[in-house]
Amino acid sequence: MTCTVEQVDGRRGVSRFIDFAWRVERGAASKWVPPLRVMIQGDLDRKGNPFYRNADRALFIAKRDGRPVARVAAIDNGRHNDHHGDRVGFFGFFEGQNDQEATRAVMAAAEAWLAARGKTSVRGPVNPSMHHELGILVDGFRSEPAIMTPWNPPYYGTMLEAAGYKKARDLFAFDLPAGDDAISDRVGRIAERHRKRTGVTFRSWKPSAIKEEARKVHGLYCEAWDGSWGFVPPTWEEFWHMAKDLKSVLHPDFAFVAEVEGDPVGFIMIARDINRVLQRIPSGRLWPWNIALLLLGLPRVVRGRIVLLGLKRDHRNRGLFPLLAAEIARRASAINADGAEASWILEENESLLRPLESLGLAPTKRWRIFEKMID
Repeated sequence: MTCTVEQVDGRRGVSRFIDFAWRVERGAASKWVPPLRVMIQGDLDRKGNPFYRNADRALFIAKRDGRPVARVAAIDNGRHNDHHGDRVGFFGFFEGQNDQEATRAVMAAAEAWLAARGKTSVRGPVNPSMHHELGILVDGFRSEPAIMTPWNPPYYGTMLEAAGYKKARDLFAFDLPAGDDAISDRVGRIAERHRKRTGVTFRSWKPSAIKEEARKVHGLYCEAWDGSWGFVPPTWEEFWHMAKDLKSVLHPDFAFVAEVEGDPVGFIMIARDINRVLQRIPSGRLWPWNIALLLLGLPRVVRGRIVLLGLKRDHRNRGLFPLLAAEIARRASAINADGAEASWILEENESLLRPLESLGLAPTKRWRIFEKMID
């Protein structure tokens, strides 16, 4: 039967949209970790999520013989277009069966919605912006997905390409080892030399004052990434919304600031890899027993992912990254951590790629952002 596409909204429509992710046949080799449904609801919540004060979205579901076979969200990000002076629309939350006709149909619906709003191209996936979950996994399918990173079957990228989408950018992940040999003696000596020369000190965030800590690094985050491809400085409300959501998964030793004479020059937030617990909550629902599972299991997780990072531009070439890497390794060794993932890193971000490669590391995963011109 021919596919039909419907636009959904409201409490019931959003619930159906979210639920489809659990219907996708991902195969025996699947590494997909079901997310918490409440987190996806928050990402789509036009009333509660400050992102939508300057954006809008439309949700589409493709059906075949009455059964959902694909979904996508069309996203109109006003702040992106104001900041970059272009007319780019976005798509996100893409999921689908291995059904090319359904992919074409649901993407065409998103393209038409964005074209009607004056957009000349469609880029994604972003869920719902560049500060959130990004991309289609195109390499590294055997690796376990870390917190807030997607895993999808290999055919996702192929279907989008067949629907007319081409590569815009690739994003990398690096696996940061832990233990005494995580940082070589050479890198350790370089870090110590830079520490003495620059006077950099490290201070952990105060868990009881996370809002104040976030305010201190918000401007640093915007300054550090401004000018990067696709980056839009988040408003304070957006930044705090992200930081607040991460509060429950932050390890107290792995949210810290680099300072010189009391002024922040860099910061890092490493979240516990909650996916290690979510694997045991296949429904993604926060029933009481699942809440108990999270409360008991999360403190035992000693693997993480770098979710937020900012380095002052004038300190990037003064050895700040080796200093950060050495500090992470020192703290990880103190708690017998199981390493961390550094992601996402744009393929042209030499200021991060070069230091990582100098540590002898190679990318472990690759995600792709696609783009298509539309009339």
